[in-house]
Amino acid sequence: MKETILIKATEMFLSLGFKSVTMDDIAAELGISKKTIYQHFENKNDLVEATANHLFETISTGIDAICQIDQSPIQEFFVVRQYLQGVLKNDTASPDHQLQKFYPKIHACLRIKQFEKLHGCMLNNLERGVKEGLYRAGLNIEFAARIYFTGLTGIKDDEIFPKTMYNMETLTIQYLEYHLRGIVSERGLAELTKTIAENNFKKN
Repeated sequence: MKETILIKATEMFLSLGFKSVTMDDIAAELGISKKTIYQHFENKNDLVEATANHLFETISTGIDAICQIDQSPIQEFFVVRQYLQGVLKNDTASPDHQLQKFYPKIHACLRIKQFEKLHGCMLNNLERGVKEGLYRAGLNIEFAARIYFTGLTGIKDDEIFPKTMYNMETLTIQYLEYHLRGIVSERGLAELTKTIAENNFKKN
């Protein structure tokens, strides 16, 4: 039952937001009493923390699987992006923003774990890209990995990128292209242009 509650809570938090969903809402969706939820989770804060960690582990496993596939570093960026969009449902309810605003301690701990995970993956990607001649020779790999994470989390800020002006799916494509254009070689630019065209990504 604990796993069932965790999965349903994750689904609802991502779709409706961490603040919007109540324990009563989750109980109603599962057809159980709120008391049953409290048998497994002390309070909503406890459930939110468990949900955030569960989601992190799910995403980490998915990214690990993607990074084991034999594909070009540029393609890997787009595959990871597509995977995250699917898991996070395009961030329709701004779960990251709500988590930061209403559960700052949980968000801070999660951000550290996210950085450590993504940083390692990006270092590997960038090293391969330089070696294969897709990224510029002499690229500051450590800086590029850190600035990518900073930008990726920054575009989720509702105050800077309000949803009334930006669609998250389009925004992630714009950011990814922006980032890659800054690090690719001439050969890498040709592959990037081809990848965008083949996938018919909308940037407006």
